[in-house]
Amino acid sequence: MSRKHRHHEDAAAPDTAALETDTPTPAADEAAEAADQAAAGAPADDPIVRLGSEVASLKDQLLRALAETENLRRRAAREREDAVKYAAVPLVRDLIGVADNLRRALASVPAETMQGNEQLKTLLDGVEMTEKELQSIFARHHIERFEPMGERLDPHVHEAVFEIADPTVPAGTVVQVLQAGYRLRDRLIRPAQVALAKGGPSTAAPREANTGDDGGNGSRNPGRRYDTSA
Repeated sequence: MSRKHRHHEDAAAPDTAALETDTPTPAADEAAEAADQAAAGAPADDPIVRLGSEVASLKDQLLRALAETENLRRRAAREREDAVKYAAVPLVRDLIGVADNLRRALASVPAETMQGNEQLKTLLDGVEMTEKELQSIFARHHIERFEPMGERLDPHVHEAVFEIADPTVPAGTVVQVLQAGYRLRDRLIRPAQVALAKGGPSTAAPREANTGDDGGNGSRNPGRRYDTSA
């Protein structure tokens, strides 16, 4: 092979050493320059700045959508829980009427009438046992009966029917319970119908509704509020 031919082949072979170097390409230089301009505060019409703004806007929308989805999930879970807890409200409203009738039956017979009448006494004993069993079932299912005798009027759980002149107690105090109230857990099923005292010293309005039950005797724990949406 002649020297001239070898020189021609050497000139045509690629320079692999030059290809493997880390010399920046023009495109890389432009990208770096654009990044530097964006970091230094590029013009508003710069494509990099515009894309960055769009990314920030889309990220904000995504975070808002995620927050709204979480709120919807929690609301749905709360509604499902309430649906389970208060599913028996219509049935409870019907049963408390039965409880009222049993109590009226017991109160309608004077004690002296039962003397010497064993059949009537046996009948009333059966009615009393039925009434106690019904109240026991209510207690097992978180249905509470309350009679707010001696308490101040609480419009959240009391229904004032009329007033009675009684200067011995503060005005607005419950002096007679016409009909007991009922609640299921923390939801009011029926307010207590009451008569209020008037003519006595006035009292300050309560800051919060007192609706807790104290051992089933009608007195309630302070500071508890009950859902009246049922």
